[in-house]
Amino acid sequence: MPLNDTDLLHSSEEKEMHSLRSQPSSQVDGGYKAWATLTGGVLVVVVTFGYSNSFGVYQDVYTRSHAASASNVSWVGSTQLFFLLAMGLPAGKLLDMGYMRYTNLIGSLIYVFSLFMVSIAHPGIYYQVYLSQGIGLGIGAGLLYVPAVAVQAHHWRQHRALAMSAVAAGSSVGGIIFPIMLNQLFKSSVGFEWGVRASAFIVLGLLAVANLLMTDNPAAKVQAEKPSVKSIFTDIPYVIITIGAFFILWGIFLPYFYLQLYAILQGVDPNTAFYTLAIMNAGSIPGRIIPGFLADRYGAFNNIIPVLLANGVLIFALFGINTLASTIVFAIIYGFTSGAFLSLAGPVTASLAQNPGEIGVRFGFLYFISSFGALTGAPIAGALLGDTFTWSKLFIFGGVGYRDINVVFAVELMISISSRWL
Repeated sequence: MPLNDTDLLHSSEEKEMHSLRSQPSSQVDGGYKAWATLTGGVLVVVVTFGYSNSFGVYQDVYTRSHAASASNVSWVGSTQLFFLLAMGLPAGKLLDMGYMRYTNLIGSLIYVFSLFMVSIAHPGIYYQVYLSQGIGLGIGAGLLYVPAVAVQAHHWRQHRALAMSAVAAGSSVGGIIFPIMLNQLFKSSVGFEWGVRASAFIVLGLLAVANLLMTDNPAAKVQAEKPSVKSIFTDIPYVIITIGAFFILWGIFLPYFYLQLYAILQGVDPNTAFYTLAIMNAGSIPGRIIPGFLADRYGAFNNIIPVLLANGVLIFALFGINTLASTIVFAIIYGFTSGAFLSLAGPVTASLAQNPGEIGVRFGFLYFISSFGALTGAPIAGALLGDTFTWSKLFIFGGVGYRDINVVFAVELMISISSRWL
């Protein structure tokens, strides 16, 4: 019996679906490779962004060791954050080109080597800690972080925001483990050198596992066109997001840098103040996962705007925090809201990509440009703080930026909505 056009169409569709199902590498939203890559991504973020979240401990140690002023010491942490984000530009491009495994291996070697160099640096000699921790750790982390988040878009489609948020939650886990570990080791008989080395051995083990687990999904990019830089930078919503991210990173990390020092100077027991960073990072775990789950249902933009508003309000709330109880409450709530922004930044960026083959480049450009905000934010705040510790200037600097950027993202949301209807 002859087949008509409709039968031929259905037959063709069935063959195509069978072909896709027969290729394990093309599977999305599940499968061993997707889950292994997600697990490996979590481990990478634990030891990179998570470790950088513990810089408040180092800020306290270096400032008290008179390595430099609070502002100059913060350049170490901000430089580390700068390279962690800025290196996303070459790392994202290498991901799109299919060289993720090589990028991960080189980044791991640089990162572990630099961390061992931190252990032999003298905490009172500024250039040693700046070169090893600021530049070395930053470059190594930058080669690892962006691919670990961006590659999830190649393995997950329907649950992309949740997968990226789960990976981003690794920074909260690291931000709990490493501050407690480092504080306890630094103030014990172990001391600074072996305290850092102990953390370096943990990082080495976790990165070894992550390198074995993570893979790209080339089938997700087979039909993708090569990304055009011109088309990316003429995408108005993407440009607005990139500018907004720059200003947000000016202020979002200020409590991570200064809350421990602020609490101690406000009279909070130092033995308890040491845990403020860990508490803040513990609060950011649900802050990274829950908004990611909601973003898959209601959209990333609809979730990120109220999160930014809450962050701005909380920065101003520091004016009234001077007790242990208020410090802990602030750490929990700010951890939730700041973690929510950091986890939603990835899904927001990925949602604007025209195809999977340009996600890495879009991540790279956004993180590279916004990294200059991370580079300059904490040192500017440190300069405003000064030797007299004028905290009001720091709070105003951080809080006003959030208020203005909420306007930017609100405009961006209106542009995105209007572009769908017009």
